[in-house]
Amino acid sequence: MANQVQDLTPDEVAKGVSEGRYLLVDVREPNEVAAEAYPYGVVVPLSTFDPKAIPDPQGKDVVFACRSGKRSVTASLAAQAAGLAYDKHLAGGMLGWKAAGLPTKVGG
Repeated sequence: MANQVQDLTPDEVAKGVSEGRYLLVDVREPNEVAAEAYPYGVVVPLSTFDPKAIPDPQGKDVVFACRSGKRSVTASLAAQAAGLAYDKHLAGGMLGWKAAGLPTKVGG
């Protein structure tokens, strides 16, 4: 399963985060996060992406998220290239998250 990225739906991610199974890593830029953020996201912008900057997930699966689902795939592949088994992302990103009626917050 190397260099593969698993698509998760907004509902799957929201449920996993609320159950403590997922660490949501938002790879959008600070200005995007300031306007609208995932409720429990950790921000590691793709423009300065360093897989080592991701906090220890402490047994949780890391799930990458962005605006539409493209940068999160890039981040997942970069993390895998660095030897990390982070192979999940939020398909559809923030756009899909909001379309699913899930909550957001203002400011990261």
